[in-house]
Amino acid sequence: MPRIIGPRFRWAAIMLTLAPMRVWGAQAPKVADTGPVPAQIINAKTMFISNLGGGCSPFGQSEFSGGPDRPYNEFYSAMKGWGRFELEGTPADAELDVEVSFPCPTSRANSPFGPNYGTDNDPQIRLVIRDVKTRLVLWGLTEHIETAALVSNRDKNFERALSTLVDRLKRLVGGP
Repeated sequence: MPRIIGPRFRWAAIMLTLAPMRVWGAQAPKVADTGPVPAQIINAKTMFISNLGGGCSPFGQSEFSGGPDRPYNEFYSAMKGWGRFELEGTPADAELDVEVSFPCPTSRANSPFGPNYGTDNDPQIRLVIRDVKTRLVLWGLTEHIETAALVSNRDKNFERALSTLVDRLKRLVGGP
């Protein structure tokens, strides 16, 4: 009986070893072309930045330093420093309205201990880009902030997320 089982196991081992090679040689499926960025975003020269606020306080700890207006203030500063858009004081004078918010949704489903144990917080910085004339949403960007126990680490994670968000906006607009 060992003679019959031995060759079968060897054959199965060889097939399991060679099977991934067929996958490695296969061509990757084509990725669909990306959709177009609305012309209003690409062609805009002026921007109004709205502060939708928020009060993210992960795990019930003290807020990120800078308070709930920190995302607005730092995003405004980044846009001013970039210089791609002229920042207007009223929406009527701008082509785009960029709404900045700082939500912190909670979910039991994302808890590291499963859906029946506690909640998991997901601090985020969100941008919603609207056409001022039509008030239609043209684009949205969300960057998740990694949570941390220490305020100093939360602040580092906040800065990293905001920087990533600004970089994504720059790529979207096609700027440097």
